Amino acid sequence: MSAAQAANLSVLLSQTAELFPERAGLILEERSWTWREIDARVDALVQGLRALGMQPGDKLLVQSRNSIALFESCWAAFRMGAVWVPVNFRLTPPEVAYLGSASEAAVMLAEDCFAAHVDAVRGASTHLRHVVVIGAARPGEHGYEPLLAANADAPKSIADVEAHTPLWYFYTSGTTGKPKAAVLTHGQLAFVVTNHLADLIPGTTENDRSIAVAPLSHGAGIHALLNVARGAATVLPSSDRLEPRTFWSLVQRHRVSNVFTVPTIIKMLVEDPSVDEFDHRSLRYVVYAGAPMYRADQKRALQKLGPVLVQYFGLGEVTGCITVLPPSMHSADDDDPAAHIGSCGRPRTGMEVAILDEGMRALPAGEIGEICCRGPAVFAGYFNNPDATARALRGGWFHTGDLGRMDAQGLLYITGRESDMYISGGSNVYPREVEEVLLTHPAVREAAVLGLPDAKWGEVGVAVLVCDREGVTPEDIFGHLDGRCARYRWPRHVFFWESLPKSGYGKVTKNDIRRLLAERGDMGEVATN
Repeated sequence: MSAAQAANLSVLLSQTAELFPERAGLILEERSWTWREIDARVDALVQGLRALGMQPGDKLLVQSRNSIALFESCWAAFRMGAVWVPVNFRLTPPEVAYLGSASEAAVMLAEDCFAAHVDAVRGASTHLRHVVVIGAARPGEHGYEPLLAANADAPKSIADVEAHTPLWYFYTSGTTGKPKAAVLTHGQLAFVVTNHLADLIPGTTENDRSIAVAPLSHGAGIHALLNVARGAATVLPSSDRLEPRTFWSLVQRHRVSNVFTVPTIIKMLVEDPSVDEFDHRSLRYVVYAGAPMYRADQKRALQKLGPVLVQYFGLGEVTGCITVLPPSMHSADDDDPAAHIGSCGRPRTGMEVAILDEGMRALPAGEIGEICCRGPAVFAGYFNNPDATARALRGGWFHTGDLGRMDAQGLLYITGRESDMYISGGSNVYPREVEEVLLTHPAVREAAVLGLPDAKWGEVGVAVLVCDREGVTPEDIFGHLDGRCARYRWPRHVFFWESLPKSGYGKVTKNDIRRLLAERGDMGEVATN
């Protein structure tokens, strides 16, 4: 018996356009686009990309800040059976060049302000055939709006797909090596969207509105899918820099009801005086992920915004679907049993979470082991990386690399990380990648980067370097990182030592580095800066 084909995820957009054609789907400053307009523009983009020779299975690399084009590009890729490959717009040209080459992208969509990134990808990739530019195109490039205009009134054409057909390469790094492309599929994302609607923003309708304060290339893009599925418009701030006053004015003006962000952003928003100047009672769900939230920050947010916080825990490989702590499980009262202080919640609907030991045996409540999960939200593996896929999915579970425990109720508590990865401002930072850049400095012989607690950012990076010559300063190091490493990955503090502690096998021992930082008094310097 043959299996039925899966629904192409792009039908979420076409169904919403049929139901609510004249309702706003995307709002940017004084401009808005209806669902009918967006759907028609996506059809035009699909036809335009096909005219350039793009085929099902081809990859569309996207380098853009939040915009109508970025929003539309994912739906076009889905609709034509291609793979969307968005990258963090803050990455440097060499970093994007690697992603473009490794993903085997056939077409690149980029804003005209990222010409250096386009040139870097052209120089690194043998697969890139066309570049489509948002704004002013250079010779040999195609303009985004002209491409749509040339294909206006294109008929709707939705590619047939299977549940396992890839639609998104969600780039995520490991503790060693280069970033890896987690392969997300049509079947997986259909489950994720349904799951997120059930667990994160239940009851959302066409009368709701969301606001995007993070790049749509990653978690905020997943969140945008949910709102499209229910016909809720997405509001885009005009600046890619967080401006609390602007944020709160948009919440009031558009009666925003849900937002996805990270704990450090919530902290900045609720500590800004403008939080008391605008009406934000329309907010029902303030969803945060990417890092734990300090209890003091959580209480302040609850006191300012009311019972609207939703925490979820997950990784790109499972698109966030591991656990959820809904509003009913948050409380500003430490003595309230509903507070669940320190927990990241219960397993997501349809997902199974377990704490496993090194022998792949499930541990009882209270014991610490590796947090693992399984279910329909788990990705299809890493593109062109079977070894990493086998490691991540060994034993039939997805291995997060995080350590934790579960209580008798099945609530999860994260206790640490197996890897050296740390989370700063909601962004994962993988020390090995930064160390590799630091080691290209002509004077740096050895480098160790680690994360240390920070009240504002959750964690910040500290680099301890051994240099071949005297006189190297932190400013020299930052100057070397500029243009070679995205700024959010930079260490906040740099120390110069004569040597790094090593194990008997010659491996740098970061626990000893932490101990020595404390003994030398450097930890105090970090804490007060």
